[in-house]
Amino acid sequence: MSINEAVEREANSAAKAQFDLVLRGERILTTAGITAREIGVRDGKIVAIEPLGNNLEGKRVIEVGADEVLLPGLVDTHVHVNEPGRTEWEGFESATKAAAAGGVTTIVDMPLNTIPPTVTLENLEIKKAAAAPKAFVNVGFWGGAIPGNKGNLRELHDAGVFGFKCFLLHSGVDEFPALTVDEMEEDMAELKSFDSLMIVHAEDSSSIDHAPEAEGDQYDRFLKSRPRGAENVAIAQVIERARWTGVRAHVLHLSSSDALAMIKTAKADGVKITVETCPHYLTLLAEEIPNGATAYKCCPPIREASNRELLWKGLEEGIIDCIVSDHSPSTIDLKDVENGDFGVAWGGVASLQLGLSLIWTEAQKRGIALEQVIQWMSGKPAELAGLKNKGAIALGNDADFALFAPEDAYVVDVKKLHHKNPISPYHGKTLAGVVRKSILAGEDIDFQTPKGKLIRRGEA
Repeated sequence: MSINEAVEREANSAAKAQFDLVLRGERILTTAGITAREIGVRDGKIVAIEPLGNNLEGKRVIEVGADEVLLPGLVDTHVHVNEPGRTEWEGFESATKAAAAGGVTTIVDMPLNTIPPTVTLENLEIKKAAAAPKAFVNVGFWGGAIPGNKGNLRELHDAGVFGFKCFLLHSGVDEFPALTVDEMEEDMAELKSFDSLMIVHAEDSSSIDHAPEAEGDQYDRFLKSRPRGAENVAIAQVIERARWTGVRAHVLHLSSSDALAMIKTAKADGVKITVETCPHYLTLLAEEIPNGATAYKCCPPIREASNRELLWKGLEEGIIDCIVSDHSPSTIDLKDVENGDFGVAWGGVASLQLGLSLIWTEAQKRGIALEQVIQWMSGKPAELAGLKNKGAIALGNDADFALFAPEDAYVVDVKKLHHKNPISPYHGKTLAGVVRKSILAGEDIDFQTPKGKLIRRGEA
């Protein structure tokens, strides 16, 4: 070999060894826990994880601060973006910026509150066209299961939706009607034939029809209009129809702790059932909601202190699988702020940007480690959606990260959030933990240039 060939080979070898990005620090959350590591990124993937001090070389190097922890980017599988059709409520630009500011690097968008809803292949394409030029984080889509669209489910699945959402009572918008329990079972059997997932808003319509009307500014009256029993009955129906059909089923936004026992039993019986809850059920209390404070209204509702503690216990015992936002924003006028009427106001809490800090604030009080919080908010939602390359800092995974300062704190100011409408039950609250930077496929999210991708089931 000539000297020139040797020099060229050595140069090529050095170029190969250099990474696009190197992150190093004392506190890196890998599958081995929080430890001192160096991470090498090439072509948007994690290709090296080595002990701190190995001095990996990168075109760009990020030194993780002594007060920071490098986390895998969070995955939020329950987000209502509302574009197109109701973009004044929220849109892909504002929603994905809010996600990035909160350390969330992947969202899966719900099929309703947009016009048209994601219930046909044509409507999915309309949604994708709206999202593609505005996504600051990765965006995937749920399909919808409504009366009459059973014939559309397989083609939506083949087009890459992550599963199908249905309601067992009025969804709040007329263009996304509810299924009866028998219709849900029929669609479950269809989904089982191609191994898709049915995700269910589980409140029983008949139970709510027989409950007191929600009207006026008294939160207690609204709470009685959405009783725990409505959730319990519907969840029992989901469990039994999932048992009969063998489909994978998922209970959305669990708020009733009464249902935990039957969910635990169903899982022990081998029913393919998973469950999520949300920050508002784990942080807020019915007893503390002021009269007329419609920013707190959501369905199912925020319940009592004793219920909240049992939900935390359900998480710790593994009965509840994950924590996601159910980010369901609206315009301020739809929240009926002027009158404070819980019967009139739109039901939904906007928290996409705040979720990690909300949960970390409460977790610390209970002695729950950050590693566990991230498993609930990243690893498990990624698993639910089948995102095999997300949810953990591991070799081969996508280089999606959040730089988080767990000992830092801030006061929530709705005017400083990226959410389109400045209304939140968390305004003025002091929260622990600050997201200082989010990284997508090895590149900083700069809030100027959208670099998020539209992701499909089975691809990401």
